[in-house]
Amino acid sequence: MSKKKKREIPQYGLPILETHFHLDYLKEAPAEDILAAARAIGVDRFMTISVQPDNMPKAMELAQRFDDVFCTLGVHPHEAAEFDDATEAYMREHAAKANNLGKVVAVGEIGLDYYYDHCDREVQKNVFRRQLELAIEFDLPVVIHTREADEDTAAILQEFAPRMNRKGVIHSFTSGMELARLGVELGFMLGINGIVTFNKAENVREIVAATPIESLLLETDSPYLTPMPYRGIENTPKYLPFVAEKIADVKGLDVETVLQQTWQNSLLTFFPAEVV
Repeated sequence: MSKKKKREIPQYGLPILETHFHLDYLKEAPAEDILAAARAIGVDRFMTISVQPDNMPKAMELAQRFDDVFCTLGVHPHEAAEFDDATEAYMREHAAKANNLGKVVAVGEIGLDYYYDHCDREVQKNVFRRQLELAIEFDLPVVIHTREADEDTAAILQEFAPRMNRKGVIHSFTSGMELARLGVELGFMLGINGIVTFNKAENVREIVAATPIESLLLETDSPYLTPMPYRGIENTPKYLPFVAEKIADVKGLDVETVLQQTWQNSLLTFFPAEVV
């Protein structure tokens, strides 16, 4: 029996901004091929995300190699114990350059993760705060990871948001409705990826339904979280249209509206000088 053919990736003729993926983690093809495949279906710009001190230089090198690739600087809560004065000095040096060169567009991936607890929670909170201070100092938005840490994430965002000229995104949003509403109220976007297509992710679809389209961003978090109908293989930015389609379905909008609005939301968050 032959395997059922997967649906072809749709093309809508509109630009898409990949706001969160890990280009240095993708293994199925060279970076050039991964980017070319995504460009072919409309992805116009890419943000490759740092998660630890060791991969910040890799993310910057990729951003410098490709005109349409940008990067972030940050330490994920899993790796918070690796954050030290030298890491902060490195981030400060390159964040300062970012304001001139334009390739580093955010501080992230930062935040709290109490699901795995790979790092002491007090250390996570301290490192989260230190990196938020850097974002404020260099007037950069943030890319936030939070899992099973809604209460502490909310408290820290309420503490820092009033001082942040630019907010950012709570990425791969799977938290509760209360944090979603607070985040939007404080001016943060919510990043939506392939999880929204998963059969058991009704909680994420409820968040999407309740959140204004003006507060949503598209992302893949690739190589993770491949959307249906390609779940089970390595994720790449070329699958972003499936995320947009599911958001459109949940919100009762046409896909073109979702693509146009999330593009504007992405520019507003990370490339405000380009907002018309």
